[in-house]
Amino acid sequence: MGTILLVILVLALIGVFPAWPHSRSWGYGPSGITGLIVVVLIIMLVTGRL
Repeated sequence: MGTILLVILVLALIGVFPAWPHSRSWGYGPSGITGLIVVVLIIMLVTGRL
């Protein structure tokens, strides 16, 4: 379950990256938030809490 969630969030991080045409005007906000969620999930997976 945790691995599937991590894969989905990594794909979301790639999707909101400001280099894509549909998200160029959004700035770094969405990718920063999604990146933070990915980092927290990776830490939780490594420590065994997820």
